[in-house]
Amino acid sequence: MDGMNQSIVSEFVFLGLTNSWEIQLLLFVFSFLFYLASMMGNLVIVFTVTLDAHLHSSMYFLLANLSVIDMLFCSITAPKMICDIFKKHKAISFCGCIIHAVGGTEMVLLIAMAFDRYVAICKPLHYLSIMSPKMCLFFLVTSWVIGLIHSLVQLVFVIDLPFCGPNVLDSFYCDLPRLLRLACTNTQELEFMVTVNSGLISVGSFILLVFSYVFILFTVWKHSSGGSSKAVSTLSAHITVVVLFFGPLMFFYTWPSPTSHLDKYLAIFDAVITPFLNPVIYTFRNKEMKMAMRRLCGRLVRYRKIS
Repeated sequence: MDGMNQSIVSEFVFLGLTNSWEIQLLLFVFSFLFYLASMMGNLVIVFTVTLDAHLHSSMYFLLANLSVIDMLFCSITAPKMICDIFKKHKAISFCGCIIHAVGGTEMVLLIAMAFDRYVAICKPLHYLSIMSPKMCLFFLVTSWVIGLIHSLVQLVFVIDLPFCGPNVLDSFYCDLPRLLRLACTNTQELEFMVTVNSGLISVGSFILLVFSYVFILFTVWKHSSGGSSKAVSTLSAHITVVVLFFGPLMFFYTWPSPTSHLDKYLAIFDAVITPFLNPVIYTFRNKEMKMAMRRLCGRLVRYRKIS
């Protein structure tokens, strides 16, 4: 009886995205460049916010932490996907697959950034008192704690499951819904729990963010002034990130068809595209960030001349 609870599957095999050599080459170049750009862009944000005193505010503090989360999340799936593109046998160990399946989340941090924009636009006179360092630290700790709890709950779902038969995943990473279907037991209740844990949280967070941004846009329209166009531009950037992040997540966990192949292609957004777009949207559209990067580059040039 004890042996029935032990997994005899030591690895899982990915089918990947395609078998076409031309498309594989295109995917390799595309994924490698986007992954490299996302890591470099997010590192630039972290160092710029850390080293430039003009950016020591709540908005940039949250932005720097979003970049850290993006780098961690991107590094869970993208390097493995890039290395496996030309391999015939795309395998991952059992433990490695579990790590893929319980990756963290940035939902709470995006909600915190939406709240920051709400206070900045709707209550500008009270911004410094509301978005104090303590409040920012609270948001940061809350986002990491909820992300950890979210991952641990999903880990409990899969760690004791018996895997004794099929070990082929039609994907390039171990997403939890597909992994559950390979277990040698009835996983309907677990799939329902995953839908509640991930699907409803994703949908609920998305709806909350959409309502918050609609309320902010209504406030901007109601009190339109010279700075309204800047506020709308900033909000449109935030909405773009939210849609690109939550769109694939909601599809993964709420789509009724378990045999759909669309989810593995949508997963590329969360794997390499969204972590790349975050620094592009939040940096190159932000005058303060661009000025801070110029100051930082100037300091580096002067340091090299002196040394």
